[in-house]
Amino acid sequence: MSEHILDALHRVILDRKANPSDNSYTASLMAKGIDKILKKVGEEATEVVIAGKGGSREEVVYESADLLYHLLVLLAYRDISPTEVYGELGRRFGFSGIAEKASRSTE
Repeated sequence: MSEHILDALHRVILDRKANPSDNSYTASLMAKGIDKILKKVGEEATEVVIAGKGGSREEVVYESADLLYHLLVLLAYRDISPTEVYGELGRRFGFSGIAEKASRSTE
């Protein structure tokens, strides 16, 4: 596959957003709005944490896939392309995480 799977999935999510159908989980999330989407992102993040703490390798992979999918739904809902996230990761690449975080703001 020449297209990265996250980009392909994002394209499908955008299609479900633009052309909702009754049998689409993605379309149902979009219809329920940002609060439902954020709830799902939170739930999936928690499941990744639980799997990471004591689950099997397969559980971590499975729950991570769920989290990535729901993050992509959030991005699509907010009209943010994964390319923007990739760009931000690229901007940070090669910098100390501690230094990068400190450069964002002084509180």
